Amino acid sequence: MMGTPKPLGSISPDSNWSHHQWSDQVSTFHYQFFLPVPLVNCSFFGSFPKCGSAPIGDPYAKKDWYDIKAPSVFAVRNVGKTLVTRTQGTKIASEGLKHRNDEDNSFRKIRLRAEDVQGRNILTNFYGMDFTTDKLRSLVKKWQSLIEAHVDVKTTDSYTLRMFCIGFTKKRPNQQKRTCYAQSSQTRQIRRKMREIMVNQAQSCDLKDLVLKFIPESIGREIEKATSSIYPLQNVFIRKVKILKAPKFDLGRLMEVHGDYSEDIGVKVDRPAEDVVAEPTEVVGA
Repeated sequence: MMGTPKPLGSISPDSNWSHHQWSDQVSTFHYQFFLPVPLVNCSFFGSFPKCGSAPIGDPYAKKDWYDIKAPSVFAVRNVGKTLVTRTQGTKIASEGLKHRNDEDNSFRKIRLRAEDVQGRNILTNFYGMDFTTDKLRSLVKKWQSLIEAHVDVKTTDSYTLRMFCIGFTKKRPNQQKRTCYAQSSQTRQIRRKMREIMVNQAQSCDLKDLVLKFIPESIGREIEKATSSIYPLQNVFIRKVKILKAPKFDLGRLMEVHGDYSEDIGVKVDRPAEDVVAEPTEVVGA
């Protein structure tokens, strides 16, 4: 029968304990060997920590701020600022800025792509549009039909876009029934009308004018008016636009999109006459 466990300090190698008695004694007091050790600047790789005290440099010391300029179709031209690593060696700062996207903060997300860098200003162009998830989920309700359509269109300035339209049915005037579901034949007719209107609106203008139609949702209102005889609709939106193919980059066309943009390079200022310091005359033989 196992004896009473002894305190840890009285254990000696020549004790006459069995193997099980030693195991019980060690497992009883094993927690006394784990001491808290503070780790400073340790990074763990695998099972062994590597400690070091290397100083961390300022990540913003080698970066510059650039202003992001939106096209002239938007009311707010100064979208924001972005950081880029300063030109160093074979790396050019302006190349690292191109094709960066920026999004608006409203439910309609406007995507802008950086096309060119002029000084400390980044000139962007429209690169797509989308709705936030919470906005789309707030539109979906019970007792109504959801109708969607998409079509590929080409603008007059050779941009190929894919436009997605969404709409919902609503009750007719003086309707007592709670539901307002559209039949399959009506859904097909409405979807056909959506495609026709989107194609007509896109093929008759360039990208700049088409973006002006997205913001006030004039295309959605036209679809509601055209489909009222089939089934009344509500909340008709162009919910998403994707740029499938863009023409070759043209700086002149980009400057037309930005309208009255001009880089501030400063003006030469003449010094007033009273501030001009007379040069000392050299004395011969001095």
